[in-house]
Formats: sequence, structure tokens, C-alpha cells
Amino acid sequence: MFGELYEEALRGGAPVEVEHADGRRRPLPVRDWLRLRPGDGGLLARCAGATLDVGSGPGRLTVALARRGAPVLGIDVAPSAVALTVAAGAPALCRDVFGRVPGAGRWDTVLLADGNIGIGGDPEALLRRVLALPGRDGRVLAEVDPPGGRARVEPLRLRSGRSVGEWFAWAHVPADAAAGLAAACAATVTGFWEEAGRWFVAFRP
Repeated sequence: MFGELYEEALRGGAPVEVEHADGRRRPLPVRDWLRLRPGDGGLLARCAGATLDVGSGPGRLTVALARRGAPVLGIDVAPSAVALTVAAGAPALCRDVFGRVPGAGRWDTVLLADGNIGIGGDPEALLRRVLALPGRDGRVLAEVDPPGGRARVEPLRLRSGRSVGEWFAWAHVPADAAAGLAAACAATVTGFWEEAGRWFVAFRP
């Protein structure tokens, strides 16, 4: 989805920005994905049993769980992200969450951190898919937007000083819209928490 510019940013190339349809730009937060950040502690503490990190990026959460001795696997569509995770000592595979995922139906915890519930621009389709990945007693832990915002889908693209990527859709789900999303997917919200200004929700199939 992010393409070559995302790969370039992960490799430490030219600075890459996220561009919105109205022309606003912001830096692609690669540094946030490279090391543990405020708010990760509570998320990691809730990862019980075998954990699948969806859209794991360069693997900070996958690596942290592996170092604790937890059974974990990161999946990401970017080969550079997977390579960084493996180089840091954690297992990761280049996979699309909508494709074939190892252990489907047997994971205890599935992670959608860093707003990855927005992947593909269709949070209902994504949540239905990830709810099929844990076992009967498993759960999905997702990072969402703060409450009070508007659920929306927006076009984004990446750009550097040399090139511009294709537009892709990204969804935003505020915390107070999570219950409605769960109901649409025949799922249940079992908890919310906030840490360091970040909001999270737990879903069960």
C-alpha cells in the first residue's frame, strides 16, 4: 500500500511525508515505529498468549514480545519492514492480512497498533478479517482515534523531494465509534483504555 517511498523511509533514505488531499503534509512517523513509545506498555501487557502483530512495520512490538519470551509473529507487506524485524531478532513474514496468514483461527491476541485499523480504508472489512484470526477465546487489540472525532475515510499519499506515491485510502475510527463497528461485525467490545494520549479498544469475536 505505501510502496517504494515507505521502503525508502525505512532504509533511512530521504525524508518522506504523508500528504492529505487538502495539501497538508506531515512527516511519516518512522521514528515512532523504530523504538518503543509512550503508550506501548499497556498494550504489550495485554498481549496474552500467542500474538500476531498485523502491520508490524519494523517490528518494535513484535521484538518487545519476543524478548519477553512470548510466542509472536509480525506480518507486514513491506519487505524492508520485515527484514528490520528479523534483524532485530523477532519472527516476521511478508504477508497481506487479507491473504494467507499462518495460524489463522489459533492466535490468542491479534494487534492492530498505530491506527492500523485504518488499513485499506474499510475498518469493517478489516475487523471482520482480523476477528477470524484469533481462536474462540482470543481477542483483537486495536489502537483507535481519541473519542469525539468523526469516523471517516481519507485519501493519503507519500511524497519525498524526488517522487510522489499513489493515493491510498485510510480510515479513522474514534474510540466512541468502536461499539458500532463491533456490532456491524457481530463482535463485542470488552474494554477501552487510554495511555499517553493514545486510545485502545479490545474486541472479541
